[in-house]
Amino acid sequence: MIIEPHSSFTKSYRKRIAHSPKLVAKTKKRLTLFVQNSAHPLLDDHALSGKKLNVRAFSVTGDIRIVYLPLTHDHILLLDIGTHNQVY
Repeated sequence: MIIEPHSSFTKSYRKRIAHSPKLVAKTKKRLTLFVQNSAHPLLDDHALSGKKLNVRAFSVTGDIRIVYLPLTHDHILLLDIGTHNQVY
């Protein structure tokens, strides 16, 4: 699977996640799990609606989400990362 971070994802990651070693480790684990099995129940992967139609999200922690756009079945574009309120 190809995972491509958008510039907005990179900016959000640096601002919201990179300062916390625990969040960095958890994010890496969840991305690895996503690559191995995107349907794993821990990820709580779900489609979004409204203005974010065709966009999906999955959980890193109870409140941290990664928002992404599936380009093909094996290529995704990471759009944003942050708390529920920050990304929605």
